[in-house]
Amino acid sequence: MSDETNLPAPSGEVEQIGERRGMFGAAGSGDTSGYGGLVQPINYPGASQPPYGGWFDTVAEALDARLDHAGVENAIEKVVVHRGEITFHVQRTALAAVARQLRDAPELRFEFCSGVSGVHYPDDTGRELHAVYHLTSMTHNRRIRLEVSCPDADPHLPSLVATYPTLDWHERETWDMFGIIFDGHPGLARILMPDDWPGHPQRKDYPLGGIDVEYKGGTIPPPDQRRSYS
Repeated sequence: MSDETNLPAPSGEVEQIGERRGMFGAAGSGDTSGYGGLVQPINYPGASQPPYGGWFDTVAEALDARLDHAGVENAIEKVVVHRGEITFHVQRTALAAVARQLRDAPELRFEFCSGVSGVHYPDDTGRELHAVYHLTSMTHNRRIRLEVSCPDADPHLPSLVATYPTLDWHERETWDMFGIIFDGHPGLARILMPDDWPGHPQRKDYPLGGIDVEYKGGTIPPPDQRRSYS
């Protein structure tokens, strides 16, 4: 298989991590979308098995070798090849070590991290909060994704600002919107919302409306007091 193809290996079973009801999955605040009866499973693509195809195998094998040499065990939970992209699901305790190897190893050289995004899966018990990192190797013209999870009850991940300084504001935004605490960040503070704002607005359990706002004359009525489309 050529390096340009990168077709995924046969995928594993679909992994259902929850169920979404209504258009937005909100509960207890009304649904004005007109899709209140919609029920959909929340599915993850299952783990892929090697060979992954093309340079995906080169990266996976080089990363495994570097982590073994560094004495980092069980760092990669699974590898998913889906829609022509590769994602490494990483143990949170090994995240910093994995990032350093990806950046520094000559055969990897993922020099650039374009950002980190938060995701909230309330039904993914023990793994409710996810952080997703997008890495680019300008040396080898490759892109990969890292994904790491932490429980709602212990929402801590190691900061990667020391490895990828561009993540400074991205980690602040992920903390602001999702409540993930990045241990070791040089100044973890809100970046979009006021410092005293309660809660984290992009979590699935955050109210869709009916909360106080600080702007003069501004109001956000609860969804059940807005226009209904049903």
